[in-house]
Amino acid sequence: MTDTADGVTPFRIDVPQADLDALRDRLARTRWPDALPGVGWSYGADPGYVRGLAEYWRTGYDWRRHEAELNAFPQFTTEIDGQNVHFLHVRSPEPDALPLVLTHGWPSTFADFRHMIGPLTDPRAHGGDPADAFHVVVPSIPGFGFSGPTAETGWGVGRIAAAWRELMRRLGYERYGAQGADAGSLISPYLGRIDPEHVVGVHVNALVSFPSGDPSELEGLSEEDQAALARMADWEEKSGYAVVQSTRPQTLAYAMADSPVGQLAWYGDWYAEHGTAVGALDRDDILTNASIFWLTGTAGSAFRIYKEGGDAWGPPPERSPVPVGVTFGPNQQPIRALAERDHNVVHWTALEKGGHFAALEVPELLTDDIRTFFRGLR
Repeated sequence: MTDTADGVTPFRIDVPQADLDALRDRLARTRWPDALPGVGWSYGADPGYVRGLAEYWRTGYDWRRHEAELNAFPQFTTEIDGQNVHFLHVRSPEPDALPLVLTHGWPSTFADFRHMIGPLTDPRAHGGDPADAFHVVVPSIPGFGFSGPTAETGWGVGRIAAAWRELMRRLGYERYGAQGADAGSLISPYLGRIDPEHVVGVHVNALVSFPSGDPSELEGLSEEDQAALARMADWEEKSGYAVVQSTRPQTLAYAMADSPVGQLAWYGDWYAEHGTAVGALDRDDILTNASIFWLTGTAGSAFRIYKEGGDAWGPPPERSPVPVGVTFGPNQQPIRALAERDHNVVHWTALEKGGHFAALEVPELLTDDIRTFFRGLR
């Protein structure tokens, strides 16, 4: 099998300089909103935080350096179910490596995993055991970045998972694992449900398992689970972004397509709120994702997953027999009883640090836990 077979075409990122110049010009001409004094983050993205990120984006951030780093990984595109799908495909030098498909969330892109690809594919070169090696496939979710925009409705969690199943078949992989966070923590388990003959296991972080409304499933919760339930309720109070994206994505898209700072503030509010702490994420990581969305014009297209995939946030899904591993950082713990209601949980790890964006915050810890989970499934 070759990567040019079955409609798979090599791809390279090459952003025109005029687009980068236009971005800097727009950043320089930002019309800033007023802000109330002393309210911090309680009214939304803090002005000082956004101004600092925007100024660094304009004067310090080097897209060309990050473009070159991303282009160091083999990239491809293919059409699946009428949609262009962009993906990284990095083969391990170890012949017995296990194929692994990694799925990002929002407002992330495939670039989130770039810190993990080397250790996952070539553990021997990174101080690890070569027996833990993976062939890594990192698709961009349809509508996101170089897999966007979407051109029709219907690209929810189930259709994305079916596209991943076809992608792995197209790449010639008979047995493979899946990993994901945020939206990826919905897509990856769904992939296990629809392709259990080929998916050997599913590893997730930032897992979402909501109560069904049946009071009995919340009886006898531990103190840790009670705290997790309280955090879930707190998140629901701050989830206005998700309500807008799931109900009026096109309305919001006009502002996102016209203002890079507006887009940056919308993302930055989520990054700061759900990272370990404000400033925990590297500015270059945030701006690489923001740049991909801006330069591809897919901020609005990426919102659509919230409307198209709304059913995935509702009733509990059909439970899958595929083994599932769950990992989480401090203040990120899911409710185990609900996780076990939805998944065949065989691995449960509390990381010593990290948050919602573990692939960016603690890539070494996440990589180690992925290796540990799949070690017994090869």
